[in-house]
Amino acid sequence: MINLAIYRPLIAPLLMMVMPTASYAAANIQVAAAASLTDALNEAIATYEAQHDVSVTPIYASSSTLARQIASGSPAALFISANVEWMDWLEAQGINVQKRSDLLYNRLALVSASPDAPEHFTPGEDARIATLLGERDRLSVGDPDHVPAGIYTQQALEALGEWEELLPRLARGNDVRAALALVERQETPAGVVYQTDALASQQVRVLGLFPPETHAPITYPIALIDAEQNDAAVALRQWFESEEALSIFAQYGFDTGMDAR
Repeated sequence: MINLAIYRPLIAPLLMMVMPTASYAAANIQVAAAASLTDALNEAIATYEAQHDVSVTPIYASSSTLARQIASGSPAALFISANVEWMDWLEAQGINVQKRSDLLYNRLALVSASPDAPEHFTPGEDARIATLLGERDRLSVGDPDHVPAGIYTQQALEALGEWEELLPRLARGNDVRAALALVERQETPAGVVYQTDALASQQVRVLGLFPPETHAPITYPIALIDAEQNDAAVALRQWFESEEALSIFAQYGFDTGMDAR
């Protein structure tokens, strides 16, 4: 029979090393974020993870999709929306939205990947956008029924008096990145996306920016979702407003409002 007593001095230290592993596993924070934040937020998260013992999992989709998922019980600790309305909607559903503030700002851009597109075309100053489309062409946009980029686009086109003409010619994406992809593949000769999406693409170029007065301000609010007792989530949410994080977002073309802070 094996005498285990003689092995106890060796076994005890090993147990001390193995047993705490689960207790001290790195915290995991799920962040629901608008699709237009993909590139910038991925870099911001990588920077944060390199400095902290924490794992951050981003979930990208249109703000409307994310808000509905959160309202249905998705376990996101943080939500960054591409417009204030969907954050307002969450609060109206009785979701515990905490430490809400406006984090970033953006611009609406007319883009194209077509070699036949003009070098510059500023909506409202040059010809009508419809002149960029062939007889059977469509304009790529986020779906105005729910995607923030599409909602801003509808506001801008209405202000410019072009909405009714272009309405039946819209190619509607489920989020702004889907709208961008149609332009990148030249399935549409032009599209309307955020300025930051255009800067992140190697295939499209900005023809012109929509005048900011034609649509509501493109604001990205951030908030904890019933996570005020989650120290790791609170720390990450605070870091997103730091100069280090905001400088990363600025590199991707977002207006951080740092001058006003």
